[in-house]
Amino acid sequence: MSNAVVARWHGDNYQARIFWMNALNLLRPHSCVVEVTFEANGPKSFDDIVVRYNPPVAGSGPDPVTAEYHQVKWHVQTGGRFGYEDFVDPAFIGATSMSLLQRLRDARQNAPGTARFAFLTTDRIRDDDPLGAIISNNDKTVLLEKLFDGTTDQSRMGKVRKLWREHLGLASDDELRTIVSGLRVFEGYLSLHELRDAVNVLAEIVGAATCSATDSDFRYDELARQLKVRSLNKLTKDVLVKFCQEHGLLNALGRALPAYRPVAIRSFLGPAADVSEAAQEDTLVLTEFFRQRYLRDDLDWREDIRPRVDAFIRNAVRKSNKLRLILDAHASIAFLAGSILDTKSAVQTELVQKGRVGAKIWRADDGIGTSGASFVVAEERIGHGPEIAVAISVAQPAAAHARAYVSRELPRVGRILSFSMPSGPGLQTVNGGGHAAALAEQAANSIRVLKVDDPDSVVHIFAACPNALLFYLGQHHQGISPCVVYEFDFDRKGNKTYHPSFVID
Repeated sequence: MSNAVVARWHGDNYQARIFWMNALNLLRPHSCVVEVTFEANGPKSFDDIVVRYNPPVAGSGPDPVTAEYHQVKWHVQTGGRFGYEDFVDPAFIGATSMSLLQRLRDARQNAPGTARFAFLTTDRIRDDDPLGAIISNNDKTVLLEKLFDGTTDQSRMGKVRKLWREHLGLASDDELRTIVSGLRVFEGYLSLHELRDAVNVLAEIVGAATCSATDSDFRYDELARQLKVRSLNKLTKDVLVKFCQEHGLLNALGRALPAYRPVAIRSFLGPAADVSEAAQEDTLVLTEFFRQRYLRDDLDWREDIRPRVDAFIRNAVRKSNKLRLILDAHASIAFLAGSILDTKSAVQTELVQKGRVGAKIWRADDGIGTSGASFVVAEERIGHGPEIAVAISVAQPAAAHARAYVSRELPRVGRILSFSMPSGPGLQTVNGGGHAAALAEQAANSIRVLKVDDPDSVVHIFAACPNALLFYLGQHHQGISPCVVYEFDFDRKGNKTYHPSFVID
C-alpha cells in the first residue's frame, strides 16, 4: 500500500512540474501564453493542463494554434511499452470507463477548432507497433497522410483506423480524421528529475526563485497543489505574479530583462511547454520547411534554409551583442549559427542546452567541466583522396555509420578522423559549456593539422553530440572549412543513413 501511495505522489508531482513548465511562460516578456489551467474543472477530457495562446503559436498545419490540452500519464518504471490498441483501453490511462480516444473525442467537442491535444507519457511506443510509423518526429502530431493512406481495413494502417473508428462509434474515416487531427503523442517523456531541472532553469530565466538540488523536496510541487486548493488553478500573468509575490518567489511585479537577449531557432517542435522565453520577433520558426525532421523534397538547405538563418542571426546581433540561443533545431543549423557568430564576431553567446538531465544554460567561459575528459582521437587511412571525414561520437556512436556512408558516397575521402569520449558515448558525457567549447577547440585543432598540406581539402562532418558542441565547432569554421555538415536519420523513418546539408566555406 505504501508503494502505491508514493507512486500516486510522484504522479501528482510529475503533472505539477509539467504545469509549471507552461505557467512560468506567463512571466516572459511578450509571451504568447496568456492563460494556463491546472486540472481544469469539468469532465475529464485532456484537462490536466490547458494552455491558451494569444497571439497563436505555429503548428505543423496551416492554421496557428490558440490552445493546447494536455493528458499526462506517469509510470514508475521506465520500461513500459504501448501501441495503438492501448488507445481504446481505459486501463492504459488509469481509468475505468473512458479511453484515451474517448477523452480526445469529448475534449474536441468543447475545444476551439484551432486547438491541439498532447498526450505525454513516460512509456514508449513498441518498436513493432504501427503507431510508431504515424507519429511525426517534427512536432509529435499524428501524421494524417500516413494513417489515412487510402488502404483497406485489412491493411496495416487499416486495422488501426478500423479499431479506433469502431471504438468511437464513427461511421467513416472522415469523422475519425477530424478527431485525431492535432493529436500529439510524446512518448518516453522527461523523468521527474529532468522536469525538476527544467522548471528550475525556466524559473531562473523569468526571474522566479529556484530550488537547490540538495533539497529533499521541490517547492513548486506543493505550490501547484495550493493553487488548486485556493481555486487559483486558472492562471493569467497578473494572478501568477500576485501568487508568486505572496510566496516570496518574486521580488517585484516586473522582472529585469536578462543580460543576454533570448533568440530562438526552431526547425522542429517540442510540446507547448517548450515555448521558449524568446519574444515572437526574436524567434525563427522553420518547421514549415520540414516534414518530421527531414527537409521537404522540393527545398534545398543552401538556398532555402541558410539565408533565413543567416539573416535572422545578423538581425539579432544588431539588437544586442549578448545573445542567449535556444536551438530547437537540426545539428547543421547549430553549426551554421556558430559559423555566423564565430570567435571573431565580438558577440557574447550562451546556449540553452536540453538533454537527459533537463535544460541548462551553457557558456564557453562558464568554467563548468573545463577539466572534463578530452577526446580520444583516432586517424584511419582509407584511400588516397584529399578529403577528410570527421566522426564525432559523444551522445551516440557515429564512426561506423560515417564509415559506411563514406565508402558508399564519398570516393574522394582518404582519411577518417574519429573523436570519441574515453568512457564511451552517453547523454551526460559533456559537463557544461566550458567542456563543450574545449572539446570543439580540440577537434578543430586536430582537423587543422590534417589540412596543413592542403588547406582547401573538404571536411565532411558526421556528429552525434549536443548542439552546443556543434555551435562551438562552427565558431572555428575558418580553420576547418570548406566543410559539409551531415544530418543522420536517427529515428530510422527516412533513408536510415546520413544526408548532407550546408557547405560552409
